[in-house]
Amino acid sequence: MKPAFRGGNNIAMKLPKAQFDRTVAFYRDVLGMEVTDDSGEAIAEGVVQSAAIRFGPVTLWLDRVDNYAHADLWLELFTDDVDRATEYLATHGIPVQDELEPLPSGMNAHWISNPVGVPHIVRLSDNG
Repeated sequence: MKPAFRGGNNIAMKLPKAQFDRTVAFYRDVLGMEVTDDSGEAIAEGVVQSAAIRFGPVTLWLDRVDNYAHADLWLELFTDDVDRATEYLATHGIPVQDELEPLPSGMNAHWISNPVGVPHIVRLSDNG
């Protein structure tokens, strides 16, 4: 049986150090969006600085990753059963790629990539 999937609440744009400040300024100063600096929060391994932007119904995270040469977009997918979802995706040629970035301890989730290489976290929603 096919598991249920739905878009999550978070999108992460991983940015090289040289592009981080200009990109934050674009969303804050040019577009006038609310930007929150979350650098004091626990940040994922490899992420040096992070800013959160309210982007309609989702949060757009701008993550500074100093060893990146270009920007990457990372997406979130919610499912009702992570194990069943990743098994289903594997049968369609989409393997688990947890080497992309360490997951927080205890998080029921896996990393995958779509056919063009855009990373997605497949996880339970915060509501269950």
